[in-house]
Amino acid sequence: MNFSISTSSVLNPKLYHHHHSNLNRNRVLASVQMINSENHKNPRKCECFDLYDQLVPYKKAWSWQKNIVNEKKALIDRNQECSDTVILLQHPPVYTMGTGSSEDYLNFDVKDAPFDIYRTERGGEVTYHGPGQLVMYPIINLRNHKMDLHWYLRKLEEVAIRVLSSAFSIKASRLDGFTGVWVGNKKVAAIGIRVSKWMTYHGLALNVTTDLTPFNSIVPCGIRNRGVGSVKGLIEVGEHVIGDMCYTKLDDLELLDVAHESLLKEFSEVFQLQIEKQTVLKLES
Repeated sequence: MNFSISTSSVLNPKLYHHHHSNLNRNRVLASVQMINSENHKNPRKCECFDLYDQLVPYKKAWSWQKNIVNEKKALIDRNQECSDTVILLQHPPVYTMGTGSSEDYLNFDVKDAPFDIYRTERGGEVTYHGPGQLVMYPIINLRNHKMDLHWYLRKLEEVAIRVLSSAFSIKASRLDGFTGVWVGNKKVAAIGIRVSKWMTYHGLALNVTTDLTPFNSIVPCGIRNRGVGSVKGLIEVGEHVIGDMCYTKLDDLELLDVAHESLLKEFSEVFQLQIEKQTVLKLES
């Protein structure tokens, strides 16, 4: 089924970019490289397209991923080495569905949807992406890691669990029988992937300062008896927060900065990768 789509380019970057952003990006990059050089003798390189403070339309980011996957698969077919890639960004409001997603989990008529809807090739049911949610798309050659999809899913969960713990002192966990990361009864990080010839794409979405209202129009991930949470919401109520917290004094942009720095750091550690920042122009070429 084809749904409505948006064809605009990166939206309102100035609204999600402030004077700390470039400083933070440079600081994050340096810290990630240092961590790898200390803990791993020969870390594998990972090119990073870091657009965490920008709203990138879903269709554009989806196209980027598919193009990168095809390029890497072509290199593999020629027995050439290819580095891993990670894209980090936010999306304008959008609903996405997996390959076998059911419309029963939509609480609206698809012909009169509140936002654009995309049916993708990832696994899982319907979810929402929007401002304040950091989305990470790792495009990883599992031949260079471990050719095991369950291992990969657990590693993505580990990244999010470590971010919540190290950056915000929030105790998060896995939930038996479900994919994703939970704080109590609330899912804070959703995961949906596609793997083609052991090349991964799609990925992980972490609710940081996300407006959770649009989740009310769907059954998130097809799970009816559990809720959705965000870092900001958990901090505000002090729920599952360990020790004294000072993050209540941070505004939304600062919370996103903290989450962004931690997300890249933990991703590099969990997958033993050295992050190398790239320009967006390379994505567009």
